[in-house]
Amino acid sequence: MAWNWESIIAYQSGTSEQYVGRALRAFARREDVVLATKFLPRTQEEIQNGISGQQHIERMVNTSLKNLGMDHIDLYIYHMWDYQTPLYDIMDGLNRVVKAGKVRYIGISNCFAYQLAKANALAEKEGFAKFISVQGHYNLIFREEEREMAKLCAEDNIAMTPYSALAGGRLSKHPGETSRRLEEDSYAKFKYDATAQQDGVIIRRVAELAKKRGATMTEISLAWLLTKVTAPVVGATKFHHVEGAAKATGLILTPEEVGYLEEAYLPHNLVGVMAQNTATAAKDAHVWSTGNQKIEK
Repeated sequence: MAWNWESIIAYQSGTSEQYVGRALRAFARREDVVLATKFLPRTQEEIQNGISGQQHIERMVNTSLKNLGMDHIDLYIYHMWDYQTPLYDIMDGLNRVVKAGKVRYIGISNCFAYQLAKANALAEKEGFAKFISVQGHYNLIFREEEREMAKLCAEDNIAMTPYSALAGGRLSKHPGETSRRLEEDSYAKFKYDATAQQDGVIIRRVAELAKKRGATMTEISLAWLLTKVTAPVVGATKFHHVEGAAKATGLILTPEEVGYLEEAYLPHNLVGVMAQNTATAAKDAHVWSTGNQKIEK
């Protein structure tokens, strides 16, 4: 059985990768683990200093490998579209670290379907490694990935590995129930508070179906998502969170149950990272950064 662990250099100034690497070395065999991490676009300082996209990727992957204490990364993910770096440089840089054995496969996150198609078309033309997975914002109360991305992935055999599978805990809590995260996670509130009323209709249906099936809301929400994607990314701060996610893999929803959960959905505006996926926003301040992490040269 393989376990998939994901981290990113931008989380907690690189310590996220360090903790994951330390835990895996202590408690797992490397061959049993699929290890993924992400890299960020070039910084303004790198651009001003003439650091190319290829050099940037080499530096980022070397830093991540050092943080993880590993000799290779199974899935290296392009965190968000870099409007300030030529696409050729990105794909060439990724191909170089694949050929060097530092990375086995590459994925992309927070992109539009046309961007993924464009990148893989260039890779095919140049003989570069292609993106084999995409990680976007997708869950039962935010289904905008179904417009174009899901169709592209199905046709081109690209794995969908969405984040926010439980909408920051909203799809695992009964209506009226709260938690510290629901109260204090300002970024999740920014993404979901504006549509709380319409989303509440779906959340109540999840709770209703969970009671009917003798399951948790987490299991119902993830079981639905597993009918759509390859493998959702699920965060856990307690052991029972892991147990709930694992149980969802054995819960099969009927077509009628899937339809009941889906029929109340209304279109949503883009939020979070994808709301900033524009050329004009490329230089804006974001919630992600490498903090004081020293990037290897």
